[in-house]
Amino acid sequence: MPEYSDDDQRMIRLQAGERGAFDELVEAWQGPLFGYFLRNTRDRSQSEDLVQESLLRLYRAAWDYLPTGQFRGWLFRIARNLLIDHTRRAARDALLRRESPSARRDEEESADLLSLLPDDLTSPPDRAAIRELSTVVQALLAKLPSDQRETFLLHHFHSLTLSEVADAMLTSLSTAKSRLRLAKEKLRCQLSCRGFAEGAILKLH
Repeated sequence: MPEYSDDDQRMIRLQAGERGAFDELVEAWQGPLFGYFLRNTRDRSQSEDLVQESLLRLYRAAWDYLPTGQFRGWLFRIARNLLIDHTRRAARDALLRRESPSARRDEEESADLLSLLPDDLTSPPDRAAIRELSTVVQALLAKLPSDQRETFLLHHFHSLTLSEVADAMLTSLSTAKSRLRLAKEKLRCQLSCRGFAEGAILKLH
């Protein structure tokens, strides 16, 4: 009998009609989903709505899921497709807004971005240096092509394996590896040009 991951077991139970399994999936994944949407929309209310819709889509698609140990990639593919749909609707309806985040939101996002980076990049003794670094990284990530940025974020922040990233983004493993490599090279180059220590930047390998 194959060994299933906890999420695979929950999905099997959900497919068998056990409502409690869905509650466990919600408990386990609403936080990571919220973080994913918040980093892309910068809107808490929209992110909460997108989390609920993602979980609803998970429930509706549960009977199509095969327990192969790729639950995270499958779930984030649902979330990514929903985000794409949301962005397209917003563009059609002319609802995309350009706004400067509040100071509090800046601090929250800077902290999130810092957690993506190696320890050597996040431990300067001077808090001003930390703020400067987080601001630079945030700006650099925004300039990356969307596929490279999303690959980097899914892999480093959401801890998806490259195989899971490929599954979530409906691409090949080799393409996911290439996108991650390019994203890291660009970040390293730009950080180096801005005077950040080479020893720390090498951790982006």
